[in-house]
Amino acid sequence: MALYVIGDLHLSLSGEKPMDVFGERWANHVARTRDAFSALRSDDVIVLAGDTSWGMSLEGALPDFAFLNALPGKKLLLKGNHDYWWGTASKMKAFFAAHDFTTFDVLHNNCFFYGDYALCGTRGWFYEEDAAGTHTGKMLAREALRLETSFKAAEGRRILCFLHYPPIYHGYQCPELLELIDRYHAERCYYGHLHGVTHKRAFEGKRSFTEYALISADYLGFIPKKICD
Repeated sequence: MALYVIGDLHLSLSGEKPMDVFGERWANHVARTRDAFSALRSDDVIVLAGDTSWGMSLEGALPDFAFLNALPGKKLLLKGNHDYWWGTASKMKAFFAAHDFTTFDVLHNNCFFYGDYALCGTRGWFYEEDAAGTHTGKMLAREALRLETSFKAAEGRRILCFLHYPPIYHGYQCPELLELIDRYHAERCYYGHLHGVTHKRAFEGKRSFTEYALISADYLGFIPKKICD
């Protein structure tokens, strides 16, 4: 049994938005994802840190979930900015049950325990996502509340933090989320969202109490990053 993380799979098995158009880095990414996941064990846990499927609804994402469900491991889903299929936790769990998808759970306003660790997280927020400034305060406050709710559920365990948006990278910081990560002494923080040339701007290494790492799928070569046994 081991714990893994990867973000930004950007699956589109319906064919509506193939990622091959984004260049060689994304060539055959579905097959590469399948091969990498197939090497895992059925009792492994994989955190999928957002942007899992391009589906515009749960039904639209059905082929992508069927693909992932057939692969080994329990998958904990985190919301990304392109996960338009995302709904309430009850709606998503009902959808998975209706299709006999037994390998998924949702990391949202909660946490999961893995040995001595608490797996905590939320989508996060990017100031750049709202250039007009009309929603940034509201959305950031909501995401900060969700992250703190997740941290509080840790019940004293060592915290691993998972976000979709980077809380820090070269030239950018999200102080509201960083303050929570610092206050709750998260040991590690994994984030995605950055692709291609923006990989160079990723912050990886230690800040305060926390080790940070980028886990976008194209950065990892579509191989889930092993966190611990």
